Amino acid sequence: LETVGSSLSSPCPLFDRAPSSIARKMKQSPTVSSSRRKSRKAYFTAPSHIRRKLMSAPLSKELRQKYNVRSLPIRRDDEVIICRGHYHDREGKVTQVYRKKWRIHIERVTRDKANGQTVPVGIHPSKVMITKIKIDKDRKALLDRKNRAVKKGKYTDKDTT
Repeated sequence: LETVGSSLSSPCPLFDRAPSSIARKMKQSPTVSSSRRKSRKAYFTAPSHIRRKLMSAPLSKELRQKYNVRSLPIRRDDEVIICRGHYHDREGKVTQVYRKKWRIHIERVTRDKANGQTVPVGIHPSKVMITKIKIDKDRKALLDRKNRAVKKGKYTDKDTT
């Protein structure tokens, strides 16, 4: 008895694979859907407070070293460098975080329209890197909370005495 696709030479490469390689990855969490359709719906219909978190940008190497944080939700007066796309290697300050369109506008990253008017070009926050953080008390608290160097968890006996 032969298994399907083992010795049969098929013109279609799809049937040359073993059935186990076609199998999907096992679902990890029973409470969270792994459906592509539901994930996309959740992403594109996300409310503003969730879009803020989804519109995060990675920190530069120096900032990552300083704060032990990999990425932060982007905000208005952060300074960034564009890493991908037509405008890469341009630096500037974030002038607007346009959550509805999932884009940010950066100083001096504009284009001219046919009528001569200049408009800002939207850049996705994942394609930029934060080089200077605008710090206020809430941002400072966020950095302290996300700091990976600090041990978090239960108190030990020496902490309580």
